[in-house]
Amino acid sequence: MNKKKSAKGFSPYGKKKEAGKTFKKLTTKTPLTKIGVVKSAKPALNLTRLNKFIANSGVCSRREADVLIASGSVTVNGKIITELGTKINPTDVVVYNGEKLKTEKKVYILLNKPKDYITTLDDPQGRKTVMDLLKNAGNHRVFPVGRLDRYTTGLILLTNDGDLAKKLTHPSHGVIKLYHVQLDKPVTKADMDKIAVGVELDGEKIVPDEVAYAGRNQDKTQVGIQIHSGQNRVVRRIFESLNYKVQKLDRVTFAGLTKKDLPRGHWRYLTEKEISFLMMVR
Repeated sequence: MNKKKSAKGFSPYGKKKEAGKTFKKLTTKTPLTKIGVVKSAKPALNLTRLNKFIANSGVCSRREADVLIASGSVTVNGKIITELGTKINPTDVVVYNGEKLKTEKKVYILLNKPKDYITTLDDPQGRKTVMDLLKNAGNHRVFPVGRLDRYTTGLILLTNDGDLAKKLTHPSHGVIKLYHVQLDKPVTKADMDKIAVGVELDGEKIVPDEVAYAGRNQDKTQVGIQIHSGQNRVVRRIFESLNYKVQKLDRVTFAGLTKKDLPRGHWRYLTEKEISFLMMVR
């Protein structure tokens, strides 16, 4: 049995991963016969997939754009398009929700989310959303990359770059997330070993990259866990499966980004260096 590495001296701020880390690359080949192309009176230029164009306009991610297309919510040159994989010309007119879409300047915002905010663009129930914290960020139409539940705090990235959002959220890319967990009681050494070896959730064995005690003076109610699983509420469910109640959960790093010098409830634009680092994800 391979022994799991423990993270000695866990820090709530974590450490940035080396830029040279190798990620698994997802490649998809779609037969040309199955890809629709919008007919245009003008010659074909540099064709772009419709879902990519929608994502680059800042409306949503590519995956969500496919849902909009399939539901008949998008028109191209006045015609409703429902065929996934459709390609368009740069001169074609794409309309969603009565508004003509155009490619926007890419924006990347890092937010340290407080408790009681949900990671959606709006909420029918009138609850506070992360967008309420970005009122001074200009008129950029950005959307959250992944989600944190209402009671989880910490880092979340917001952008209008649909391609990057897809890479950072797809499980195949193994993007690392580091959490600081406060439990209702000390976590036993036996349970720490179980977590390190892997806990089964929904038929999938979830093995963290690292797990270690994070409290001072032998405080074993605090744990640091580094994980790349994309399952919903995965950290809470790992501890709940072993009869622990998560009292506080804070995401302290995401894809190599840290919350250093970013107070709770505040946001900032990513630096060019940070953007370049994210673009290296494969």
